[in-house]
Amino acid sequence: MSKFNIAEAKSRFSELVQKAMMGEEVIIARDNKSVLKLVPLDRPVRPRVPGSGKGQIVYMAPDFDATPEEFRDYT
Repeated sequence: MSKFNIAEAKSRFSELVQKAMMGEEVIIARDNKSVLKLVPLDRPVRPRVPGSGKGQIVYMAPDFDATPEEFRDYT
């Protein structure tokens, strides 16, 4: 849960909307008293369908799953 005063919420509104859309609870306060909660409207939930992205990847680098050189010490 994130809590912001009104002035801060005004200056960071886009960021707060993004947080709410990602599922985080965003509380707006006046004089340190919570006055509202920013939440997304319910969207119709479409069930995920396995394989729905088939054929959409047109290129994958041959070394896609290779460990980068600078991380080899960690594997």
